[in-house]
Amino acid sequence: MKFGYVRVSTKDQNIDRQVTKMQDKGIEERYIFMDKQSGKSFDRPNYQAMRLMVRQGDEVYLDALDRLGRDYDGIITEWKYITREVGADIIVLENESLFDSRKFKSMGDLGKLLEDQFLSMLSYVAEQERKKNNARQAEGIVEARKKGVKFGRPKQEISQAFKDEYAKWKSEEITATQAMKNLDMKPNTFYRRVKEYEESNK
Repeated sequence: MKFGYVRVSTKDQNIDRQVTKMQDKGIEERYIFMDKQSGKSFDRPNYQAMRLMVRQGDEVYLDALDRLGRDYDGIITEWKYITREVGADIIVLENESLFDSRKFKSMGDLGKLLEDQFLSMLSYVAEQERKKNNARQAEGIVEARKKGVKFGRPKQEISQAFKDEYAKWKSEEITATQAMKNLDMKPNTFYRRVKEYEESNK
């Protein structure tokens, strides 16, 4: 049986390109497992569901090695579990000419040695690329902050209605619960706004 595993890091990223590649390989839609989650951890619901279904002789297709994960040790552990413990195969479409566990198996002990070398090399490259991306992102944030760019949610303007209710609450004319009700605010929103208002008036 053929399985496809596709992953993007955030919910905003488009997963269609990877899905199309799996469909082109003749993989049924119900056997294409998708996660919109970071690759740092392998505790992803759909990956784990696929992992439980894979049996000896099955084939697992990935668009690229880093779709499996972004942790060097984790990639090696998962690859060896699927290909050696379960007895299934993994095919990485981005490097299919080199990275296809079916080819390694056909070479016997030499294939296992070559597979270990390729896996270590490609996993290492994937992790180093992730570290470089993180470093570039951190540098970009530092530079942007120097130029006055602010990150995070923009603070909302404090309305006059809030100021009035705040003043009544502080003077103990009303309770915090009553102020929240009057403003139609949830507790976490109310107290966050209180903090922002008080900080702006220091």
